[in-house]
Amino acid sequence: MNRRFAIVLVVVICFGAGVLAYVFRLRLAAAAELEQQASLAQQDAARIRAALVVPTEKTVTARENFAAALEKFGLSHQDAASATAAAQHAFNLRELRAGNTITVGRSVDGDLREIDYKIDPDRMLKIMPGESGFTAQVKEIPSKMEVVVVSGQLDDSLFNAVERAGESPEIAMRLAQIFGYDMDFYTDPRKGDTFRVVLEKKKYTNGKTAGYGKIFAAEYDNGGRKYQALLFHDEFGQPGYYTADGKSLQKAFLRSPLKFAAPVTSHFSTARYHPILKVVRAHLGTDYGAPVGTPVQAIGSGRVIFAGLKGGEGNMVHIAHADGYETMYLHLSKMYVRTGEHVEVGKTIGLVGSTGLSTGPHLDFRILQKGQYKNFEKLGLPPSDPVSKKHLPEFNAMREQWLPLLKKPETLQAAVSNVK
Repeated sequence: MNRRFAIVLVVVICFGAGVLAYVFRLRLAAAAELEQQASLAQQDAARIRAALVVPTEKTVTARENFAAALEKFGLSHQDAASATAAAQHAFNLRELRAGNTITVGRSVDGDLREIDYKIDPDRMLKIMPGESGFTAQVKEIPSKMEVVVVSGQLDDSLFNAVERAGESPEIAMRLAQIFGYDMDFYTDPRKGDTFRVVLEKKKYTNGKTAGYGKIFAAEYDNGGRKYQALLFHDEFGQPGYYTADGKSLQKAFLRSPLKFAAPVTSHFSTARYHPILKVVRAHLGTDYGAPVGTPVQAIGSGRVIFAGLKGGEGNMVHIAHADGYETMYLHLSKMYVRTGEHVEVGKTIGLVGSTGLSTGPHLDFRILQKGQYKNFEKLGLPPSDPVSKKHLPEFNAMREQWLPLLKKPETLQAAVSNVK
């Protein structure tokens, strides 16, 4: 018995020792693993501190130089000067534009990591600090073009409706250009109007909008009257906008010499009481009430036959167009064209003012046909040529691709897959 007991006891002791040794090894391994994990965590934290860049963004103000702008971010005078000198080797800083952005990135610890100046939607000036000073280069900004549908409803203005849709006012301007031959965007828009646009939208990799490309189709519902436009290239490869049945939207002239929101304050009349001269005389134009500085556009392509100060007309631009038409833009505060210059339809030729015999800021607009003054508000103008019969099949295919999107945006993917 004693011998058997001794044997059992020895076995138990050996087993217990083995268990203790196994547990000890586990604890050592766990401790080693914990230590390794702590070390890795410290390394990761160090990497994050080194790699993470915290950006601060500011907008360049008018007449601000680059070095002064950098000092506003907290750079020392010496660092700002050195970074500016490096930047000048890569990009002409005389082309610095007010409204563009500068972004300064720092580490979590506050160390300077990079300086970025956005030159335009496609290019970035990148300035990097290093042991031997600053280096700079211009890089392309990664982006991609997508086809999207943008829609909205007017509560007040087209500009505000577009901004409420999350888009740039550029879309409002382009809609006004597309439909500007049929609509006067000063007087025609009303509350409740809707718009829908199918267009290319360029996006940065962070999802922000970089800009816009082609508008393939557009629709504007003006109090129940729908205007539609489809992009199509004519037989000479020139782009233009057409109705769904192939008629050109472009006419000889735009409907207004102004783009947005100015009422007609005085109509064409053969007998109007002049508020300054105190006599009854003919008023051979249309007055648009608009503040000083409102852009004035040429309603049609032509040649400037006079641009300058002319008595009671004040600063005036006089343009000769095809088929014997002439247009005159009076009382301007500034003029952006010269006598003899050729201008295209929609070009900004000056700004509204109150020069000459004028009771206040407004544009006096006049149009002549073969030497005779005409009432522009009632003047009918012929459209450009429609889509030719030869190109109708191609136009019809394009119409079937884009027109459904103005009614059913969910068909976008199918349409986009056919874009060339």
